[in-house]
Amino acid sequence: MNREQTIVRTSILGIVANVFLAAFKAGVGLLSNSVAIVLDAVNNLSDALSSLITIIGTKLAGRAPDKKHPLGHGRAEYLTATVIAVIILYAGVTSLVESIKKIISPETPEYTAVGLIIIAVAVAVKIFLGLYVKKVGKQVGSESLEASGSDAVFDSVISASTLVAAAIWLIFHVGLEAWLGAAISVIIIKSGVEMLRDTISEIIGERVDPNISRAVKAAIVSFPEVRGAYDLIIHNYGPNLLIASAHIEVADTMTAGELDVLEREITGKVLEETHVVLTGISVYSMNTRDDRTAAALQTVRDIVFSHPEILQMHGFFCDPEAKVLRFDMIVDFAADRVGVHQAVCDAVRAAFPGWKVDVTLDLDISD
Repeated sequence: MNREQTIVRTSILGIVANVFLAAFKAGVGLLSNSVAIVLDAVNNLSDALSSLITIIGTKLAGRAPDKKHPLGHGRAEYLTATVIAVIILYAGVTSLVESIKKIISPETPEYTAVGLIIIAVAVAVKIFLGLYVKKVGKQVGSESLEASGSDAVFDSVISASTLVAAAIWLIFHVGLEAWLGAAISVIIIKSGVEMLRDTISEIIGERVDPNISRAVKAAIVSFPEVRGAYDLIIHNYGPNLLIASAHIEVADTMTAGELDVLEREITGKVLEETHVVLTGISVYSMNTRDDRTAAALQTVRDIVFSHPEILQMHGFFCDPEAKVLRFDMIVDFAADRVGVHQAVCDAVRAAFPGWKVDVTLDLDISD
């Protein structure tokens, strides 16, 4: 069974379970006049709707590439996750309004043994469902399924709190249903805000998972000809498609033919070991023909790393005859990047008067 089929099957299971639970909870809540139980039933319906949207998003994301979308439709999953977040937010706000009305005009709840047993069974079902969906989500790399699973487990805790409120009413005759409904609403709103924040962050473009970037770089530098791997950029086109580019540092004596063979081998190994498609490899040439370069490199390194805000220096090249010196450096996002760059340029030019100095300010894109 492929990834899409697994997600669809698991989502259908979630829909069936949540609709079943919602029907029972709604019936119990209306019979017992408990707003908390009714709101919990509404939450189950929103979970079922979320599962339906997950199915739609997975189907859209699985469509084959076309001329207008040559890299596929994988990012559709992030868009559907945004829709789910908005639905959850709407459900939470609506529930909060109803709870506040009940707090202002309270009604006496009526609990039955059957109703409480049904809620207890629902708690057990939601825990099992949540753990199962979350496990499958991790296995297939689906953030939507993982979120649904976590939400289901969290819902079971909310339902368990409803049982606590019932116990308090039966023992102490203190009604907490409306207040509990308000608390549930706030929790739902919080979950919706967090989900919306996370999905928007995915769409904007997040820093790539350090484990992936480190694995890609490790595969690249495993070749003896490669002295370093830098400027790795990985674009996310959906859960199953990561496209990357990188710079490699090699000796300046390598021929175009040798570089062609090396780059093809690197691309194949990165795909095999990390499943990342490396579509572009650029080259930094390392001086190997002039011993004067070593002294120049040490001087530049001393200048660069006298600034603690600088995270990395790479791509160094020096031509003493032409008096040309160039390198790249990465400055922490929290620092005055432009100011640090200017300070380094001034210091290097002062150390190498009359030289052409080219310092590229790179971004701290990946680990």
